[in-house]
Amino acid sequence: MISTVPRRATPADLPAILPMVTDICAFHTRLDPARFDYLPDVLDRYESWLPQRIADPRSLLLVADAPHTAAAPPRPVAFLVATTEPNIPIYHTREFAFVHDLWVQPAHRRSGLGRALALEAIAWARSRGLSQLRLETAALNDSARALFTTCGLKTQSIEMGLNL
Repeated sequence: MISTVPRRATPADLPAILPMVTDICAFHTRLDPARFDYLPDVLDRYESWLPQRIADPRSLLLVADAPHTAAAPPRPVAFLVATTEPNIPIYHTREFAFVHDLWVQPAHRRSGLGRALALEAIAWARSRGLSQLRLETAALNDSARALFTTCGLKTQSIEMGLNL
């Protein structure tokens, strides 16, 4: 059951988000090292990119906190990052929301935090007047697809690749 609701991240949340970035990159690399062939400085790149997402009104960086008490301050255990992206100029949809990452720490999965983050991103996209929210999931990430399906997303295309 959800114990916290998502909130917009602040710069003070970045030290808690960055280890989750390491976790999500490692997870994707285990699933498909050829597709998710991150640069060695991926964490440094996120460290400079995420503050920009906090400041940019066309971006969304959310966190969800672990249950906390008055003695223990809120501590993010999940995050989502999304941006407003341009579409190529052959479609009616000029811009769309794109979810780059959604991660919930393993100890906090199946608590509703991932769904709450996804639904908050959908609400954010609607509030911006966007008509689509898109994302990618790894081919082997069945649990992510199941989560996003419960939020109303459907498969629209299949990405295929060939390592050359």
